[in-house]
Amino acid sequence: MSLHRPHGTLSDGTDTIRLTPRDAGWTYTGLRVLTIPRGATRTVSTGEFEAFVLPLAGSLTVEVDEERFELRGRETVFTRVTDFAYVPRDANVTLSTKDGAEVALPMARCTKRLTPKYGPAEEVPVEVRGSGNATRQVTNFGVPGVWDHADKLSACELITPDGNWSSYPPHKHDEASECEVINEEIYYFRIAGQDGITPSRAGFGFHKTYTADGSIDEDVTVRDGDVFLIPRGYHGPCVAAPGYPMYYLNVLAGPADDRSMAFCDDPAHTWVRQSWEKQAGDPRCPVTSAEGRVQS
Repeated sequence: MSLHRPHGTLSDGTDTIRLTPRDAGWTYTGLRVLTIPRGATRTVSTGEFEAFVLPLAGSLTVEVDEERFELRGRETVFTRVTDFAYVPRDANVTLSTKDGAEVALPMARCTKRLTPKYGPAEEVPVEVRGSGNATRQVTNFGVPGVWDHADKLSACELITPDGNWSSYPPHKHDEASECEVINEEIYYFRIAGQDGITPSRAGFGFHKTYTADGSIDEDVTVRDGDVFLIPRGYHGPCVAAPGYPMYYLNVLAGPADDRSMAFCDDPAHTWVRQSWEKQAGDPRCPVTSAEGRVQS
C-alpha cells in the first residue's frame, strides 16, 4: 500500500479527500476535505470520530448539538491563522457558507463524547521553530497543552517558506518509550504558486519517510493537495522548492489514554538542533497571524 496519495486519489466524488483509518490501514486517524459551493449546505455525520472543522479557504457556519459557530476563515492557508471548531463523535454537523468554502476535517476514532467548542484565531499560538534554512512556522491550534478539549485527536499547521526545510531533524513516534508515544500521522500538503499565496499544482516540494531497518524508504515529490501517511518510521525533512512555499496539516492520534505528540529524533541527525544556536532565524517567519500576513 502506497504511503503517498497524490491529489485526486482520495476523492469519492463528494469529498475532495475522504481518508478513513481503514483506507490508511491503521486504527485511529482520518481526514476529510470538503468543497462547499456558494450558498450551499453540507451535513456531516461524525459517527465514531471526533473532528476539528478547519477552514482552508472561505468562511462558514457550523451548527452542531444546538450550538452555532461562525468561522471567519481565510482567503488561503497562506494568508491568515484561522478560527476553528471542535465537534464530537455521534453528531450531525451542518456546514453552510455564503460565499463558498473549502474545509478540512481532521478526525480521530475515539470513545469519549465531548461537547462542541469554538476556537478563536486570536488564541491560537504561532511558533517559529528551527533556524537558518530550517526555519518554519508551526500553528498550534489543536495540540496537547494548547487545546485539551479532545479525546484522541491532535492537529497543527506548518508553513515552510520557499527554499526551507521543515519536519527536521527526522523523527518518529511509533512505539511507547522514554521519549515517544505511538501516533499515526497524516500530512496534508498545500503548495503556493508564484504569488506565494494561491495554492497551485505548478509548485512542488519533497518529503522523506524511512525506517532504521530499510523496510520503508520513500523520497517523494509532493504537490498541492497531496497526502502522505506515516504509520511508522522516521519522517522528515519536508522541503519547499525555491519559489513555492509549503503548507501542511498534521493530523495525529494513537492508543495512549493521554494525548501527546512526543517523538524521538533520528540519533544520527539530532545534533543539528544544537547547530541552530549559531544561526539566525529566517526573517520570513512567522508568515501569518490572526490579523493576516506578517510583514517581515
